[in-house]
Amino acid sequence: MATSKSIYTCTECGGTNAKWLGKCPHCGAWNTLTETVAEAPGGGKNRYQALAKSQPVATLSDIEASDYDRTPTGQEELDRVLGGGIVAGGVVLIGGDPGIGKSTLLLQAVESLSQTVKVLYVTGEESGAQVAMRSRRLGLAGDKVRVLAEISLEKILATLEAEAPDFCVIDSIQTLYSEQLASAPGSVAQVRECAAQLTRTAKASGCAMVLVGHVTKEGALAGPRVLEHIVDTVLYFEGDTHSSFRLVRAIKNRFGAVNEIGVFAMTEKGLKGVANPSAIFLSTHAEPVPGSCVLVTLEGTRPLLVELQALVDSGGVSPRRLSVGLDRDRLAMLLAVLHRHAGVATGDQDVFVNAVGGVRISEPAADLAVLLAIQSSLRGRALPKGFIAFGEIGLAGEVRPAPRGQERLKEAAKLGFSIAVVPKANAPKKAIDGLTIHAIERVEQAIDVLRGLG
Repeated sequence: MATSKSIYTCTECGGTNAKWLGKCPHCGAWNTLTETVAEAPGGGKNRYQALAKSQPVATLSDIEASDYDRTPTGQEELDRVLGGGIVAGGVVLIGGDPGIGKSTLLLQAVESLSQTVKVLYVTGEESGAQVAMRSRRLGLAGDKVRVLAEISLEKILATLEAEAPDFCVIDSIQTLYSEQLASAPGSVAQVRECAAQLTRTAKASGCAMVLVGHVTKEGALAGPRVLEHIVDTVLYFEGDTHSSFRLVRAIKNRFGAVNEIGVFAMTEKGLKGVANPSAIFLSTHAEPVPGSCVLVTLEGTRPLLVELQALVDSGGVSPRRLSVGLDRDRLAMLLAVLHRHAGVATGDQDVFVNAVGGVRISEPAADLAVLLAIQSSLRGRALPKGFIAFGEIGLAGEVRPAPRGQERLKEAAKLGFSIAVVPKANAPKKAIDGLTIHAIERVEQAIDVLRGLG
């Protein structure tokens, strides 16, 4: 009996090699080659058929195109991230840590969509009885939700053809296997092949599809990176299991804005959308405390108010620079700018900066709020009540404008904030009711405004 030949497949790019190597020759990633069984030559007929019927070459301006018709999922925060709802034939990949709430959210969405369209919930990780138990626990009727517990790709495709649903959930893509391949479920080849076949089916039939994906210990989606390229939308489900709040973030979206977020709260009856997410990231101090400054940041199209806290304490020979939720290298740069252009020295001080609520801030518009929080902690004086700031800081000490400054200021005024320090280019032409605005151009001007207020 002939032994099956082994090949080594990269988990990052899906490239194959005849022998194991420490570094993938295709993408350069280290320690990513895993042993798999080589597939027999040949394969099923029409296994790699195109996504749609072939058409003759045409001029771009002559091709008919219309806006996508969207169907709301019944979850407003999820619709926000998707760009308004699901699109016929669109494929969404959603990943997150185990137990974060992916299956719960999708079961709620399936229940809501079942009132208007035909839906199918395919589970490869649970039995139908387990899905029914979760549905009862969440208080869902489930009278129009079709459920299939199956991991064979061929049987799932046959069911999709027979049922002809408008919306389908595959939970999860790592559990499926195709009979065309000899490798185990969850392997690079199986994940790539099953995702590609399901995507072809979705495009050909117009069925909107959601694939649930596992994540690695680093938090990235498991499987080959090509998985993210195949689908139309990639969502990440984030959150701390010790907290009741969850964030759904769009990393890629062919049908809407990218980097949008939806905020949910986990309750006994499932996930509920949070209408005012700024309340999550603001601490409830009775009185202002030193080292605290509120930033108006943008997550996609949504302005969010986040509290930044700084603690400056006497350090030793080698003072520490630590930031949670912000870039540590940028913190070191800001301290150098603060010393050079505003004369505030922190060379012998430990500096700790934290974004409250576990949020991660990547935009440079947080620079000004970070510096003002550091200055407040260094002086031991709290910023005035109702104080906000935003703006990017350059190495020359200039304060650059932040995008969509008017929306940030209006959001702050709506939530009752009364004092704002912003870049001069972001100062509104018309006064905003209840908001006193200090427009600045340089770092030293911001420090002078701070001293005048304190």
